[in-house]
Amino acid sequence: MDQQHPLATDSSDGTGEAGRALDRRAELSEFLRTRRARLKPEDVGLPDFGRHRRVPGLRREELAQLAGVSVAYYTRLEQGNGRNVSAEVLDSIARALRLSDAEHAHLTHLARPRPQRRKHAYRAQQVRPSLRQLLDTFEGTPAYVTGRRTQILAWNRMAAALFGDWSELPAQERNWARLVFLRPDYRQLFADWESKATDIVGMLRMNAGRHPDDPQLSALVGELSVKSPEFRQLWARHDVKEKSHGVKALRHPLVGDLTLNFESFQPPAEPEQMLITYHAEAGTPSAEALRLLASWGADATRAGTGTAPA
Repeated sequence: MDQQHPLATDSSDGTGEAGRALDRRAELSEFLRTRRARLKPEDVGLPDFGRHRRVPGLRREELAQLAGVSVAYYTRLEQGNGRNVSAEVLDSIARALRLSDAEHAHLTHLARPRPQRRKHAYRAQQVRPSLRQLLDTFEGTPAYVTGRRTQILAWNRMAAALFGDWSELPAQERNWARLVFLRPDYRQLFADWESKATDIVGMLRMNAGRHPDDPQLSALVGELSVKSPEFRQLWARHDVKEKSHGVKALRHPLVGDLTLNFESFQPPAEPEQMLITYHAEAGTPSAEALRLLASWGADATRAGTGTAPA
């Protein structure tokens, strides 16, 4: 049997028919259902009388009560019919479901979608020359720029020394989702691989909500679903995430363990690109490891993540 594609329709395992774009109504329905399922009555101040509940989490009528809408209205929305829903109603439902800012934005993208783009609108993204020059000024600081679909668009020498020389890969393979789910060396590079994988899927979900008609995103998700059981499981959870800031633990083949802080910045006039930088706290072993990578230069870059491309 052919592997199905999770962008088309969602079933219990997060898969759907191959080759189709995201089914926005199915996405809206599954997103609301999974957010409702994670809440218990006591989480939102409702009494739980100990009755057997046929579904996990809150019932539709309980959620509707919290959001201040009729059960019939909320049921239609959870069935994927978000036509003419107001921003105020979405805000109320987001509060009732205790959505994060990223989840609230995702709900809005699904319920009140923008007009679909033409296919030519998804041509390859370009990084401004001045932004590329900025990357090179970050001496000793790994930095790179990502675009739609977690594509890696540009990077500096230190990023290559830390993560591997992406210039040796075909442009299509310079993609965080492909690297994390399809490359064993990247599974070894991230000390908490599960956390990195979850972040990647959350960002792809966010991108899919914004651009349900993106054929390249559909193809990427379809490929990952066929090749990675872990991706299929994470995609079925409907979690969303936006790149921001945090801490990553790495196991580099040359300098060993590093604990690095990362920060994300949106370049001016580039809403679909992100500049990400990594740095270590001064005086720590991780700072010394970055200094060693910088001093080793091309040798560290060639070492990359320690294995040949898959």
